[in-house]
Amino acid sequence: MRTEYSGELDEETLAATWFDQFATWFADAVEAGLPEPNAMLLATASAEGRPSARTVLLKGYDRRGFTFFTNYESHKGHDLTGNPRATLVFPWYHLHRQVIVSGTVTKVPREETEEYFAVRPRGAQLGAWASPQSTVIGARADLERWLAAAEERFGDGPIEAPPHWGGFRVAPDEVEFWQGRGSRLHDRLRFVIAEGDVKVERLAP
Repeated sequence: MRTEYSGELDEETLAATWFDQFATWFADAVEAGLPEPNAMLLATASAEGRPSARTVLLKGYDRRGFTFFTNYESHKGHDLTGNPRATLVFPWYHLHRQVIVSGTVTKVPREETEEYFAVRPRGAQLGAWASPQSTVIGARADLERWLAAAEERFGDGPIEAPPHWGGFRVAPDEVEFWQGRGSRLHDRLRFVIAEGDVKVERLAP
């Protein structure tokens, strides 16, 4: 199974900042109608160095970095608390592109978490209270029971964000833009950010 890629990315057309380049490519992914273009692979490692990865949804990005939300008591939450570094991969296969982000991770301010939680669908709000994410449970019926308990607790009233739930922001020190090309001679341009200084490197495919 093999696809011959096509496309081009060069230093002359690269945006001046990683943020502007990402914004352009993200808009391209949305315009192309890709399913969930904000889906990204999140790779973490425990404090002992045990790696793990999963797909999460990007919920915001700006010049500070990339933000997603989760249960802080989940597997990824424990990883990021003990080892606050992560890598993100945006796999836009249809466009023969990917973006790879590596950087340090911090929790977002509580008010930012609450602002986002308030616009989540009600079912997702209830689910954040009902599910002890990443823990072993006995059966699906347990989840249904916990969801029913959350529905009874909040009734028709507002639902606040659980104290164990919130956002993480990945502040990049590297952002690589990968464009597939023919003969597997892909274009790879990487922004490297260090102490306020930014440089662009071309990597061999």
